[in-house]
Amino acid sequence: MKIPEAFFHSLQGIPGFDRLAFEAIHQSGEQVTSVRFNPFRKKLHNSQWIPADLQDKRKALPEINPIPWCKEGVYLSDRPVFTLDPMFHAGCYYVQEASSMFIEQAVKTCFPDHSVTPYRVLDLCAAPGGKSTHLSALFPQGLVVANEVIKTRSGILAENTVKWGHDNIVVTNNDASDFKKLPGYFDLILVDAPCSGSGMFRKDPDAVAEWSLQHVEHCSRRQRRILEDAWGSLKENGILIYCTCSYSKEEDEDIADWLAGKYDVESIALQPATEWGIIETFSEQKKCRGYRFYPDKLKGEGFYISCLRKKNTETVHTVKPKKFSYVSVSEAKIIFRYTQQSSWQYLAIHTQDDITLINPRWQEDLSVLFTALYIKKMGIRVGRLIRDELIPSQELAQCCILSQEINTLELPLESALQYLRKADFSFQKQPKGWLLVIYSGFPLGWAKSLSHRMNNYYPQGLRILKH
Repeated sequence: MKIPEAFFHSLQGIPGFDRLAFEAIHQSGEQVTSVRFNPFRKKLHNSQWIPADLQDKRKALPEINPIPWCKEGVYLSDRPVFTLDPMFHAGCYYVQEASSMFIEQAVKTCFPDHSVTPYRVLDLCAAPGGKSTHLSALFPQGLVVANEVIKTRSGILAENTVKWGHDNIVVTNNDASDFKKLPGYFDLILVDAPCSGSGMFRKDPDAVAEWSLQHVEHCSRRQRRILEDAWGSLKENGILIYCTCSYSKEEDEDIADWLAGKYDVESIALQPATEWGIIETFSEQKKCRGYRFYPDKLKGEGFYISCLRKKNTETVHTVKPKKFSYVSVSEAKIIFRYTQQSSWQYLAIHTQDDITLINPRWQEDLSVLFTALYIKKMGIRVGRLIRDELIPSQELAQCCILSQEINTLELPLESALQYLRKADFSFQKQPKGWLLVIYSGFPLGWAKSLSHRMNNYYPQGLRILKH
């Protein structure tokens, strides 16, 4: 790996940067693999959905060690083939870079009541979904808007949130400027800004080839535009978490300086433990706190994070909510056969050709968001009704409110992998009708038992291609 000399020159004098140690760790070939477990994922056991413990969810994973700044995060001793682990497809864990899990500390510092208060949260540059699913877990009573401007990447984001299974994530496909329609709306905005990617040099050799001072400057301008577009949608006293996977000051401390010079903000101290190896920095002009992650000082990739509280007040304008079309009583009865009794408070609405369940707590917010933004996913899409029969969706299979009385088909490993390849799989004779396919108690998707065959309804776009 040949890192450009201009890169090293640009980092001279930046706190924590040690060229010799940095070069050594990048030449070592060491790779760090980490995952974050899903606290919402339950398993079916003796006809009851029960919380899954760590051993349940890590069945096929190698030795694990905890990540100190993330409760559900662990390092793996080796990198397995995740696509050949049904637990991965069941949403038992999310493969995520360890340094980026530090947003948990930012949330806990800024929102001590994060687990019980219904905050509105925006993850502005969200694909592929690591931080969005993390925010979903940190704000279980909150509403998380996960936005991605690039259409193809927003599809991947939606797939990962479906796998996550919790109904508090709304996936949108919008430019940052569209959020001007929601002034003073969000309690927290996370901007994991598109950047030059130098923090990923170890994992991605293409990032080394693409790095240049011109690219850094281009990213810096883009980051400012994104932040300026989104700033108005943050409440007074709301929190901006800004982060990048870049080491460049122009994309990190200089951005914090620019924000503090343009707006009335308060910089927030996060106080990581000394033994974690995280370096605190201060921006040159406004002395905004930031935190740098170097792979020669900790077990993770390059990362920068800064938290700012918005102090100034802006006028809040209301958006006229969209009126949803609700399903009939007879249609609702068919749908709620598939869900737990505790979910019968949910509202069933028509969305194009499908039916979606939404939590009544967020009915008004979803109506507002539906008017202001292009929504790709919200609530739980349960499927389509055809002649009084529900054709159930993948979202319904992987949601956290499934009825425990659903007929299931438990598969061993090889049959489960064949199912996930959308291929024929071995099974014992089953009663006719829809079956929830499970592996070790965890839902994978749907199959339909007919007289002499089993139809595999796993989505074509999600199928495993590896053999």
